[in-house]
Amino acid sequence: MNYKKNSKLQIWLPLLLSICIIIGMLIGYSIRGAMPGKKFFSLEKAHTLQEVITLIENKYVDDVQLKALNDTAIDALLGKLDPHSVYIAAAELQAVNDDIAGVFFGIGVEFDIINDTINVINIVPNGPSDKAGLLTGDKFLVINDTVVAGKKITAEKIRNLLRGDLNTNVAISLLRGVRQQKFTITRGMIPVSSIDAAYIIQNGIGYIRLNKFSQVTYKEFMQAMEKLKKQGLQKLILDLRGNGGGVLDEATSIADEFLSGDKLITYTEGKHFPKKEYRCKKEGVFETGALYLLSDEGTASASEILIGALQDWDRATVVGRRSFGKGLVQEQYELNDGSELRLTVARYYTPIGRSIQRPYSHGDKAYYEEIVNRFHDGEVVTIDSVKNDTSKIFKTPKGKTLYGSGGISPDIFVGLDTNNNNRQLSKIILSGIISDFAYNYYLQNKKNLLVYKSPADFTNHFLLNEADWLAFSQMAAKDSINLPAAVLMQKGIVKLRLKAAIARQVWRNEGFFEVLNTQDITINKTLELLNK
Repeated sequence: MNYKKNSKLQIWLPLLLSICIIIGMLIGYSIRGAMPGKKFFSLEKAHTLQEVITLIENKYVDDVQLKALNDTAIDALLGKLDPHSVYIAAAELQAVNDDIAGVFFGIGVEFDIINDTINVINIVPNGPSDKAGLLTGDKFLVINDTVVAGKKITAEKIRNLLRGDLNTNVAISLLRGVRQQKFTITRGMIPVSSIDAAYIIQNGIGYIRLNKFSQVTYKEFMQAMEKLKKQGLQKLILDLRGNGGGVLDEATSIADEFLSGDKLITYTEGKHFPKKEYRCKKEGVFETGALYLLSDEGTASASEILIGALQDWDRATVVGRRSFGKGLVQEQYELNDGSELRLTVARYYTPIGRSIQRPYSHGDKAYYEEIVNRFHDGEVVTIDSVKNDTSKIFKTPKGKTLYGSGGISPDIFVGLDTNNNNRQLSKIILSGIISDFAYNYYLQNKKNLLVYKSPADFTNHFLLNEADWLAFSQMAAKDSINLPAAVLMQKGIVKLRLKAAIARQVWRNEGFFEVLNTQDITINKTLELLNK
């Protein structure tokens, strides 16, 4: 009996000893690995980049912020790839994801910092602040024990104080007139609309302006189309100027609403990603009516996918200027520290095979300067200066000539309105004085403004008088903005901007664009074409 036990022990003893030796080696490796500059054995060879960072951490003469060092290294690495592969730090991720999602959790106010005071400029209808009783014109004093009045506080810090988890509370102390009041507001879901405006611009002609493609854009677009169809929609202007893109699936879903059958909308392909086609799947809500798309140098990515598909199939007429030229597809990957990498994984192509991606081999600086050069070279003003890549020519089913590799060129060119885009006027707009005046005008004339039943009624009947213009000039002078002769000569343009800003106080973006569009040369040219 004892012999059998000893025999079994002798059989298993070498294996047990081997296991103990391996465990000891692993413990030794972990201990020695923690000692600077020491190596025992390596289960996996470290990359040079990681070796350099480790040496800096353990050997460098001064203290270093290792997180910032890593971020810098990642940015430099991605800078050698393409302009659209980017690293998103964990602190910035929430804002990026909110924009893609089309919602965030907050209290539902628009604010502006005027003279170091947080002024409530607008309130989201039926949002948490609206339900709690906040009013336009309220001034925030304290947010959750943080004093925000009379301090050099940034808009970003205010947003961080107001946003948070769903159904959590925000304690607000504010000034209404001369009286201080306190509110407790429960954070709710606040929509970030993709649609700036959707209305009938003339008899039977609808207008929709899309500012981005978030995860709710298609839903919002369909709601806008339903509203316009009830109002007698027959022809449509889809304004994609300044739309930097977003979620690919949302753009293809909207394209599907304009194209019949099972037509190809776009396809993507990359070295590690096999070809994937996006095709029409259902009957669209607007497959036959006249369709005009507006584009400019700010029209990019998902916007270009939509425009490219409709232009390739001869379904729409593109009016305006050459688009940005982004034909790369990114996927977002979560990293261990909560940050994310948005990496280019494929290119997308229009139905007839165009890649509209601009060259980026000379680096990010040259890539983005190409947009600035369009202004310097006169391309945004005259059609003769437009630079199409004629080495790559494509034909639509109806024989129209199209180009690739440099954005999407419009079918009908409309140059930049130089009267509305001179340097002095831009300086006034960027100063914020126009929106500040509109805010004060709204507070002083709220009852008079409520007489107008709609943005259209306001657009047709509201006028700023000379006394209003004088008040604006005096307000500008207090902020050291003296209106130069060139602006005084274009008083009508400034008055239009003021009128649009006042309309925004009442009807938000819908009112703003409905006023501004009355003197938009690209829209007026499109209306002229539609009315022929």
